[in-house]
Amino acid sequence: MITLAAYSTPYDAYGKLISTWQKEWAAAHNKQQVIFQTSFGASTAQAQNVAAGFPADIVALSLVPDVQIIQKAGLITHDFTTDTDGSIVSTTPVAFDVRPGNPTHISNWNDLTRSGLQILTPDPAQSGGAKWNIVAADGASRRGKVPGYAASSQSSAQKLLTGIFKNVTVMDKSANDSLKNFQSGNGDVAITYENQILLSKAGGSSDQEVLPASTVLIENPTGAGEAGRQEAGPAAGDRPVHDERHRRVESADQQHRLRSQRGLYPGLQGSEGLGPS
Repeated sequence: MITLAAYSTPYDAYGKLISTWQKEWAAAHNKQQVIFQTSFGASTAQAQNVAAGFPADIVALSLVPDVQIIQKAGLITHDFTTDTDGSIVSTTPVAFDVRPGNPTHISNWNDLTRSGLQILTPDPAQSGGAKWNIVAADGASRRGKVPGYAASSQSSAQKLLTGIFKNVTVMDKSANDSLKNFQSGNGDVAITYENQILLSKAGGSSDQEVLPASTVLIENPTGAGEAGRQEAGPAAGDRPVHDERHRRVESADQQHRLRSQRGLYPGLQGSEGLGPS
């Protein structure tokens, strides 16, 4: 059995990825069945749960500091940032999801400070996506890409964030819950992962994406817990198979990342200011 603890956003993607991987593994290993136990939730909350004892073989989280929570607990003993691609398996910019036709005329971060606007963003105490949203707004202000806010100014960036959060009406526990709440009809705009907006549009949503002039490129890492792998144990005759399963899952994740970048984000290279602030 492989236990995966993941942040909420890629629930559908990992479901399909796991199903495909199980079929490929069985075909190549005399119909051997590999069972996955999965847990999805807010990224920081998931990291804290694993650090506190939830038995996960692999974690897929929203941001590196969440994986580091598990590493500091002694459950990841190697430097995961030296793995292939720095252990990053997916990327997408922070964007705005607005109503059809963009009736509130939102185009940049300063628009989110207007009086009366209703914003949805998840809870930063639990959600990695919420932290990315804060980094995106802060970085755009510091780069001087937000009208009315001074570049290279901590106080100006804080003023922007304060203005935005005054308009936040709901902070759900995860980015997935926040977007679903918005799509059910609550709020004027949701700050979220661009790939989730595109996925919703592909599924028939009439909401509209707005990519601000300056944002941040979200990078989602994975990590493998050596302690969890050792529990399978050589005595069970499973250690070599377990290690190979992990390598194949990593490979599938990397292929999924490349397909996503090539197919879902054709305009990404032309967006200004993408990258960590």
